[in-house]
Amino acid sequence: MTLFQQINSLLFGLFLLVMSSIVYFQFTETKDFMTQQMESDLNNTSTSLSLMLKPHLETGDLVGAETLINVVFEGGFYRRVTLTWLVDNKTQTWENPIVIDGVPSWFSDLGLFESQTKESLITSDWMQLATLEIEAHPGIGYRELWRIMNDTLLVLSILFIVSLIVLRLRLTAILKPLNEIADHAKGIAQRKFHKDMALPSTSELKDVVISINSMSNQLKKVFNTLDNEVDSLRKDSLVDRVSNLPNRQYLTGQLNSWLAEPGYGGLILAKFDWLEEIHSKYGYQVRDETIKVLAEAMQQQLPKIAESVIARIANVEFAFLITKGEEEQIKSYVQTLVRLINQEMSKAGCEPNSDFYLGVTIRESDMEPSDLLSQSDNALQQATKEQKTIQWFDSKKQQHKLSREEWRKKLTHAINSNRFIFQWQPVHKMNSSDVLQREVYCRLNVDGQVLNAGVFMPYVELLSLGNELDKCILKSIVNNNILAKTHEPIAVNLTSDSVKDTIFHQWLALFLQSSTNSHKIQFEIPESVVSSHLEECIALCETVKEYGSNFGIDQCGRRIGSLNYLQQVKPTYVKLDQSFSFYSKTEQNSELCRALVNVAKGIGIEVIVTAIEDEKQLANFNSLHPNGYQGFIYPPVEIDPHEN
Repeated sequence: MTLFQQINSLLFGLFLLVMSSIVYFQFTETKDFMTQQMESDLNNTSTSLSLMLKPHLETGDLVGAETLINVVFEGGFYRRVTLTWLVDNKTQTWENPIVIDGVPSWFSDLGLFESQTKESLITSDWMQLATLEIEAHPGIGYRELWRIMNDTLLVLSILFIVSLIVLRLRLTAILKPLNEIADHAKGIAQRKFHKDMALPSTSELKDVVISINSMSNQLKKVFNTLDNEVDSLRKDSLVDRVSNLPNRQYLTGQLNSWLAEPGYGGLILAKFDWLEEIHSKYGYQVRDETIKVLAEAMQQQLPKIAESVIARIANVEFAFLITKGEEEQIKSYVQTLVRLINQEMSKAGCEPNSDFYLGVTIRESDMEPSDLLSQSDNALQQATKEQKTIQWFDSKKQQHKLSREEWRKKLTHAINSNRFIFQWQPVHKMNSSDVLQREVYCRLNVDGQVLNAGVFMPYVELLSLGNELDKCILKSIVNNNILAKTHEPIAVNLTSDSVKDTIFHQWLALFLQSSTNSHKIQFEIPESVVSSHLEECIALCETVKEYGSNFGIDQCGRRIGSLNYLQQVKPTYVKLDQSFSFYSKTEQNSELCRALVNVAKGIGIEVIVTAIEDEKQLANFNSLHPNGYQGFIYPPVEIDPHEN
């Protein structure tokens, strides 16, 4: 029961007690008053009637006496009049049945008033003429008591209703600051920091509000400090100080993460020998300033053409990892890069289109990081040797490449025909054999050939088939009864198409509403999608939580930037990007990973490390105390559709 309800109930009870006391007091007082009033009226009537009957009794006028008595019956509430003549002991009795108008029979049957009788002796000087006995009827008492109590209850009821309304409004106003305090405290418990509350007029609540505001600000500062620590450690260990671009270590981690997942794009290695010329002419300060200006120009313009990671990997060497780009986009990317370099060379007084070389290679299926790096390096060395500005790596693989429309037809047919082959990989608790969840992967049977996600997912993304793929996967999981094959929740990755599409949100709501095991489904969203489409992600996550499901952020920490989005999205868990497992085991990188884990845990989010290959690698994360781990230490296994 809420405080408002408790106070309201208490005041309601007290008011009811006071009203009951007033009603009881009014009832008893009115009853006693009417008893006395009826007794007084009876005495007056008996005395008056005796005096009026005396002349008629002296003369023996029976008719006159009877007329007087009837007049008394008509003018009052009397049940019986008995007149006894003492001369001959003759007795006359008059009875009058009285009906009490406006009073219910059950009320008059309560016996609240006792019957009153008055007997008097009528004399003439010393002679006794007759005895007169009058029995009163309590009808007037019941009538007046009923009227007064009705009026009293009506007035008190009106006062009661008005008092309740006033009481409710006043209590609401008085307790409003307390409700705000409760909401603010709940927000703090959920690591949501709102603006400071206004101080209430109630003196007892002022200290509480001041304390809550102070605590909220302190916790907010702690989170911001942790976030800033992560940012600072990233810059110290993963960012080149001159150009403010990611360094070789960051590029290596991103390259490994990117190739471990489905994707399309390429790698450009660049060597800018003209920077050495600037160094020799003007010194390292001018060279460093030129590098900084060039880096800013590249960061502003190149990502608009294709998603990429731009890194300075050596003194005059740069790398451009295009994480999402087709061949035509990569060509446009290269052309823009050449234009930017020539602009800076002209400003520095160098001859354009000379003393810089680009080696370009395009990602192919099942490539290892060493393959991509060696191909780009070979192209760069060839460009340097032949003094060519751009050299594309010439792949010797002769394979038939399907057109977009051919891929569209094959993928659409395979998806609509439900040709999925599912695997799942366990996510274990840290230092335990217990399983936190099982992440589901799918392969597609296309024209009798089983394709891994790394082969078909780039084309799914290119052709905007993510919505249809996610819908079919979720339907297949339910139809194949996969949820019943394990006691643990299963994690399903959503494509960026689904996250951005509000129509998919509506479909997902209906799907979860009709599912009996929606609480066993956990959805994973890549960090890059969350950061670029935050509002859509928040809307999707609210839909997921509404129907009892959970969600997590995949590839957490991949991008260099603030983690404030975690407070807004508030996932159940995050999976650290695979690059953290590839970074060298230096003290600085260990602190970076520790700070990131502390940020997540500080706002109540579970942390899962990924890309764990063996026990030795797992031991490196023990001191960070994450909640779970995942990787090829426990590789994915195929789900048998016939197994129960």
